[in-house]
Amino acid sequence: MNDVLYLISGWSGLLLRGSVLLQVGVALALLVAHRAWRLRWRPSAGSWLRVAGELAVIAALQVACVGFGLARLPAGLLLLVLQLVAVWTVLDGLRLVLRRFHPAAAVEAYWVRAVRPLFVVLVLLALVERLDGLGAVASLPLLELFGEQLTLGGTVLLLTLPYFLVVLSELPVLVLGAVLERLMGMTAANRKVFELILRYVLIGVGVLWLGNQIGLNGTAVAAIAGGLSVGLGFGIKEVFSNFVSGIWLLFEGSVRPGEILQFQGDPVEVRRLGLRAATLWRSRDNVELVVPNQIFFTDTTTTYTGTDSTRRSEVLVGAAYRHDPDAVIALLEQVARANPRVLAEPAPKALLLQYGESSIDYGLRFWIANPMRNSDISSEVRRAIWHAFQERGIEFPFPQRVLTQASDP
Repeated sequence: MNDVLYLISGWSGLLLRGSVLLQVGVALALLVAHRAWRLRWRPSAGSWLRVAGELAVIAALQVACVGFGLARLPAGLLLLVLQLVAVWTVLDGLRLVLRRFHPAAAVEAYWVRAVRPLFVVLVLLALVERLDGLGAVASLPLLELFGEQLTLGGTVLLLTLPYFLVVLSELPVLVLGAVLERLMGMTAANRKVFELILRYVLIGVGVLWLGNQIGLNGTAVAAIAGGLSVGLGFGIKEVFSNFVSGIWLLFEGSVRPGEILQFQGDPVEVRRLGLRAATLWRSRDNVELVVPNQIFFTDTTTTYTGTDSTRRSEVLVGAAYRHDPDAVIALLEQVARANPRVLAEPAPKALLLQYGESSIDYGLRFWIANPMRNSDISSEVRRAIWHAFQERGIEFPFPQRVLTQASDP
């Protein structure tokens, strides 16, 4: 730890040199000017105007490097900033190209979660390499872990690599899954299973490599495993249960992305099945529900797309006793067949359900192709029934009560 503090004190002395401060000032001035330009013109994330502004910064940095050279002043830090800005500009241009072939929201999400943090790490590593050499700094001893000396480089890997393993493994797995789906004719559901298992394998291999890099021995691994077993028994057993449930559900195929289920009385679409929870989309209010995987593993689940995506819907209606039931049933079936979103096969079927207190109760049963549109289609059928009853003079009865006042004896 003392070596690290000594190293930091040496860096502070180096950064306070006049030539270094001059380079830092020029670089900051150009970056602040670029930031002010972006706030003034507000180029969108999908605009090449942003890349043009970054190219202008690169040109200005190049001119500054030439000026420092003519003045016989060191310009190593300015050259480093120039290279980093050039790398950022290339990445920004690549992002614009990807937005043309993939959904913009997915590209931006990956950009924020993966590319930006990775670029920050790249900047820090480049600065360390410029100041003192990356190898020498990484080998500095920091603390002792399970009887092994943990270096500064190992500590940085231990703090950053798990995050990048989880985030960066997403893109290559998706690309490989899409390629195999085309070459081998895999279904979309099987591709999701393959992608998830492959991602777990990549993360596991990365964790093993990380343990080898930081020097964990067999005793350390046994200690970690013992701690995990205690944690599974107490604090994280639910997390582990959800993890195993997610893998089991994918292999079983009952809950997969794209499936339509009934959850809390509403039809929902499974958008994503993650490590811990499933993301469900509910159409009536356009919200996403995050539900632990264990719920689908232990509770009864109603699915509309397990073997067939069609769904039977039912509309209840009452008609007065004076109307012929056969005529009412024929009219209800005619109304259902007239709706273009009601399937012709199986054919709509109207039934006389019961004799109520004020009406004969009927049920109109019909089939639809999209379970998520059940509410809309049922509303259309109900409105059509109302108009059909009005045209044919069929009465919608309602309960009536006759009140009589008893006379005094």
